Amino acid sequence: MNLAVKEAMAQTGETAESLAAQVGVDPKTAARWARHGSIPQTRHRAKVAAVLGRDILDLWPDALKRREPAWFRSWVDIEREAVALRGFELAWVPGLLQTEAYARATLGLATTTPEEVDELVTARMQRQAILHRPQPPLVVAVLDEAVLRRRAGRDGKLMREQCEHLAACAELPCVQVHVVPLDTPIYLGMGGPFVLAELPDGARMAHQDGPASAHVTDDAAEIASLERRWARIVGEALPRSQSLDLIRKAVAAWT
Repeated sequence: MNLAVKEAMAQTGETAESLAAQVGVDPKTAARWARHGSIPQTRHRAKVAAVLGRDILDLWPDALKRREPAWFRSWVDIEREAVALRGFELAWVPGLLQTEAYARATLGLATTTPEEVDELVTARMQRQAILHRPQPPLVVAVLDEAVLRRRAGRDGKLMREQCEHLAACAELPCVQVHVVPLDTPIYLGMGGPFVLAELPDGARMAHQDGPASAHVTDDAAEIASLERRWARIVGEALPRSQSLDLIRKAVAAWT
């Protein structure tokens, strides 16, 4: 329980419902802000603090201790509150489904110091906690088979362990993994990765990776375009059970 938020709500006479109405979110979302470890999205944080008459850091002191890059934080906030996440990856195992060793190998490609890599890996591992909450979001991950076949690290051990972990994640009740086979002709996924998030109030957000930063949007036209792309990509992927069989074959291939 976040006692600072709870006390501020009591002193100002705010309830989850009244706070939600002023900020423009679902009451369930506002109720989570009083729980330990639940921080409002960046776009809501200042408004919540203003309504409660407190400083942001008085309510959420961990807001400045976050390890993910500043440009990525808004998406991490959205990811934490989402009830459903649907994403496509062309080149990497999705971050929520990575092992620490795989995350270290991939993040180290563009990061110059061991300290920076440590910070980014820690942040990525912390994000995965949403999969093990009492009420986790539904996560549907579609990836190109090339992700399973391209080696990361010096030998096959890292990829074997990553594929084993991916198979284990795929068996979680809240996770679905689908693979687009290598022999699939050119398809819309070649345009790059993206993630669609559905929030408790029905709002939808989207995230697209770029070479320097992330593009996060709630623009209806952009999201509609990505929804259509998603439907086309899923149509090229194998069903859940066949995808899991393919992942297990990849495990054997890296042995």
